[in-house]
Amino acid sequence: MTHCLQFESVSKSFPGVKALDSVNFSVAAGSVHALLGENGAGKSTLLKILSSIYRLDNGKLLLNDAEQHFRSAADAIHAGIAVIYQELHLVPEMSVAENLFLGHLPCRYGIVDRKTLQKYTLEQLTVLGEDIPPSTKVSRLPVAQRQMVEIAKALTRRAKVIAFDEPTSSLSDQETKKLFAIIRELKNRGHMIIYVSHRLEEIFEICDAATVLRDGQCVETFSDMSKVTSNDLVQRMVGRPINDIYHYERRPHGGSALEVRELMGPGLAEPASFSVEKGEILGVFGLIGAGRTELLKLTYGATRATAGTVSVAGKPLRLTNPSTTIRSGLMFCSEDRKKEGIFPLRSVMENINLSTRHSLSVRGWLINERRERENASRQVEKLIIKTPSLRQLIVYLSGGNQQKVVLARWLSAAINVMLLDEPTRGIDVGAKSEIYSIIYDLARQGIGIVVVSSELPEVLGISDRILVMREGRIVASLLRSESNEERLLYLALPPTPSSGVRSAV
Repeated sequence: MTHCLQFESVSKSFPGVKALDSVNFSVAAGSVHALLGENGAGKSTLLKILSSIYRLDNGKLLLNDAEQHFRSAADAIHAGIAVIYQELHLVPEMSVAENLFLGHLPCRYGIVDRKTLQKYTLEQLTVLGEDIPPSTKVSRLPVAQRQMVEIAKALTRRAKVIAFDEPTSSLSDQETKKLFAIIRELKNRGHMIIYVSHRLEEIFEICDAATVLRDGQCVETFSDMSKVTSNDLVQRMVGRPINDIYHYERRPHGGSALEVRELMGPGLAEPASFSVEKGEILGVFGLIGAGRTELLKLTYGATRATAGTVSVAGKPLRLTNPSTTIRSGLMFCSEDRKKEGIFPLRSVMENINLSTRHSLSVRGWLINERRERENASRQVEKLIIKTPSLRQLIVYLSGGNQQKVVLARWLSAAINVMLLDEPTRGIDVGAKSEIYSIIYDLARQGIGIVVVSSELPEVLGISDRILVMREGRIVASLLRSESNEERLLYLALPPTPSSGVRSAV
């Protein structure tokens, strides 16, 4: 018997879209197999077929040479398949123990055996090197520990196949190293592992083989990663070489776009002050929990400030609510586009026009569908948004295209300053390049840009100047020419007792 997972001529269509077209590849036992492609290439669809959220239209799914016919997600779990999605499937208000054994809780005489449940939970968490009290509610855990709970849950179900979908998108470097150690251990135990990530450096570090999808088709499978380069993967993914994804150029126009003075509120340990020139791209770097998102939300007015002032183009704002800042031309794109950026059960056209509906309407209240359609069509063409139609529900678009729809919403309005929180998180290299081009185009128009990013190459690649945050404080402001990865990371890390307190640069 061959110990592997096989996809044979797997196809899947949705109305107006062929998501997968005769995909063929296999994943060997005791290996980590990367699944790569641009947003919309078909990766998520393939994982949902694997976990039986979707049924395939044609083709076969085989596990250890046996063809699988899943009728439900429970069938896939019973067959030994676990998919750990970017948005973790845990019940926040239940305990760690209950989440681990949900659906197969140990019982005696029809009553949950709490003592046995705690024992089994501690055993599974010890295997992963986690010291979490079994009774802790999942909602109280940081993202990294929730992910470990998800992995432990897969192991309690004796999963033979474990698929990871963008597992490091919300993890720090240290948490990523721990995750990789666990993946290597799973590999050594003979598990079949599928690894989906847009971070190519991770692919070369952790994966033994890679399959590239483009437009729903299998472009190529690389069985030996030592013979592959980043350019090889990128060219297969996007169909063209992208030699310099950042293509940086200095562009500030001069004159104040944004002035923040002594701003204080939740998430900040001390008052924050910074400024952005017209046409300047200001990067903000820091570790998870450094206060980057909190700073942007306070600046925008999404979180109420307790002190300080914000001025746009020299005019002070009343930080009462976001509608005031929007009228001033200050816009904000959240890092959590699914929760705070899009309206999933509304169309692409509605999502684009939400913030400008008043200016497109007749007499300020009557919706003018022709104007809204024209505006949405213009933005879709300008930003190269891939959608079957303007009436397509945005939830069915890929992550990169959803992000471009959010940007299109603000580009429909008059902008002075754009605040972007992790604008390329979970987005492929081709879509990243397109979003960088949008950011550069805004800067050339004299718009001030603030970009929060946890990716050092990105923040160094696109910024004119970089703020470093640590533990709720701005600890440094550096020109791009003064910055490198080592210096930014050194400033972002908490000081050890022997090193003393680091001063701002």
